[in-house]
Amino acid sequence: MFKKIMKSGSRKTSRNDASNDPSMFGFDPPGHTSNMVVNHASRPSPLPSSPATTTTKKPPPMHSIEPLPLFRDVPPHDRQPLFLRKLQICSFHFDFTDAIKNAREKEIKRQTLLELIDFIQSGATAKILSELCQEEMVKMISLNIFRSLPPASHENTGQDPAAADPEEDEPYLEPAWPHLQLVYELLIRYVVPSDTDTKIAKRYIDHSFVFNLLELFETEDPREREYLKTILHRIYGKFMVHRPFIRRGINNIFYRFVYETERHSGIGELLEILGSIINGFALPMKEEHKLFLIRALIPLHKPKPIAVYHQQLSYCIVQFVEKDYRLADTVIRGLLKFWPVTNCTKEVLFLGELEEVLEATQPVEFQRCMVPLFQQVSRCLSSSHFQVAERSLFLWNNEHIVVLIAQNRSVILPIIFASLEKNTESHWNQAVHGLSSNIKRMFMEMDPELFEECQQEYEEKQAKWKEVEEKRQSRWRRLDEAVEERERVGREDHMITS
Repeated sequence: MFKKIMKSGSRKTSRNDASNDPSMFGFDPPGHTSNMVVNHASRPSPLPSSPATTTTKKPPPMHSIEPLPLFRDVPPHDRQPLFLRKLQICSFHFDFTDAIKNAREKEIKRQTLLELIDFIQSGATAKILSELCQEEMVKMISLNIFRSLPPASHENTGQDPAAADPEEDEPYLEPAWPHLQLVYELLIRYVVPSDTDTKIAKRYIDHSFVFNLLELFETEDPREREYLKTILHRIYGKFMVHRPFIRRGINNIFYRFVYETERHSGIGELLEILGSIINGFALPMKEEHKLFLIRALIPLHKPKPIAVYHQQLSYCIVQFVEKDYRLADTVIRGLLKFWPVTNCTKEVLFLGELEEVLEATQPVEFQRCMVPLFQQVSRCLSSSHFQVAERSLFLWNNEHIVVLIAQNRSVILPIIFASLEKNTESHWNQAVHGLSSNIKRMFMEMDPELFEECQQEYEEKQAKWKEVEEKRQSRWRRLDEAVEERERVGREDHMITS
């Protein structure tokens, strides 16, 4: 009994002592050091301190720019706070239209940006940057690159954007490029490395950030568009959560360009990104991707400044056909829908793209569209513009296309025979004349009977046409004679009355 009383007394004493212990309320008495660590189920156990896990407080705002010490001159535990201070320096904006104004501050910012780039390159991003540092860095980058772009050159002059020629316009070069380039370099060093933790980075490289990047593609400065292309491509590859959003954003830019403005500086760069994206599409291809081809890519053949981005567009179109040969008919009919009528330069581009598409076309798909296709080719063959006629004749230099034509010669030759015959008879350009003769000879050797039938049919049509033409001329002659007779009678009547 005595032992039980002693035990209960000792328990009460320990509770009372604990209740008087200040460390239970979150602080220690002066001179006291507690070595006890309490782990709760909702909290992770303490980790060894590292630059990325050490708590770093956001520094107070800066009101002026002064040089800060170099990273190598401070101890490792002070580098994160110094990093934040340097980000504040880089958040200042300057007027670069005046080279003398704030020259010292501009140089300090430039040197600071170079230090930040070296600091990011010095090791794994996840190990040297805390989440606060990453957040503040993306904020600083956003403050620098996301800005209102100056009006386009045609807007300054009041010129019609449809009439302006982007190839002849001098591009506007961003005066703040010495700083902007370094900011883009910093962003690349953050996005590109494989050890960047995407789970943390996607909190700051979010949809809003990506949307603003897409809007910047309208800049006229080609240097900036090259950086934007690289960065957006890396974001697409690294952040899978952003992929549908990026595709939709590019889609909307194309819609606005085709159906509203017909003016955008970054269509070529966006198509370059799409070229590599399409190359990675899985098979069977999703319906979403096919609709993108039909609704966005094919209508890009409509705007007048297609020459600026046609090479990239053609690559994307051919990628779709190579991925899924069944799309060849859709693509070819889309090209025919937007085929230019009076723009010979565009016709030459279309013929070059058509050859690349036909090279990836299978016989079954070719048969579906060969009649409207070669009706258009026939019009090109008889074009008075020698480059259009010559480029259409060059289709027969492609072995795959010759095989497709040979398999369907009974349908194709009657469609194009008249154009070939007229070229050999009366085309003013000697090269077109010679190429047309070679193709006629090719068909003659391929199928003499069919060639003879087409020749006879052509001669019959020509005879009928001459007969119709003679009748028409005869009617005009009779009409002229009737007019002359009426005028003669009128003159005689006038003489009698006078």
